[in-house]
Amino acid sequence: MFERLIGLIGEEKLKEIERKKVLLIGVGGVGSYALEALIRNGFYDITIVDFDIIDLSNLNRQLITDSTNIGKYKVDEAKKRALLINPNIKIQTINEKLNKENLRNLLNQNFDYIIDACDTLDVKFALMENSIHYSYKLISSMGTAKKIDPTKLEITTLDKTNNDPIARLLRNKVRKAHINKKIYVVSSTEVPKQINMLGTANLVPSVAGLLCVSFIFNDIIKNK
Repeated sequence: MFERLIGLIGEEKLKEIERKKVLLIGVGGVGSYALEALIRNGFYDITIVDFDIIDLSNLNRQLITDSTNIGKYKVDEAKKRALLINPNIKIQTINEKLNKENLRNLLNQNFDYIIDACDTLDVKFALMENSIHYSYKLISSMGTAKKIDPTKLEITTLDKTNNDPIARLLRNKVRKAHINKKIYVVSSTEVPKQINMLGTANLVPSVAGLLCVSFIFNDIIKNK
């Protein structure tokens, strides 16, 4: 199924992609598109974490959802879709709410890359904090709610983000913790709409998920 991809990057790079171990935290609006991109770009060893069930309100932006799987666990539906695309992949599911304690146990599995597509600020910060002590490379998705222009998304570092309330909170935490390494994020420079709810169109989270995988994919194929 990867003939076109091999034509673009070569067979050796595809084998290198297949050897990488990826942890994806969250399979919602951002994470579901990230998972799709991982599978379709040759990643073989993937662990997905999410504790949530599919809700009717998820249908407008989450790739794994449809009218038949309302009320089912997201990780189960994500795995089902993944195996329909490529039955040969190794995919581990963890149906658990992460916190600082159980996250450390998870990180001991020695992942090469982590995609943070979760909504929990404490977990996002813990991943940044732990990236100092573990060898994984982290790409973290910042806020995508209240935004409608996917062209304003970019891969950047946390210290260079603008108009992103989530990034601002994390910048403060990182500064207080004296974390002095580059933290790569996907963030939008679009000014959030002034509304009273977390309104979301799939245009922004979907592209954020693809950019997260682009960060990993290009990091691998550019390494000599």
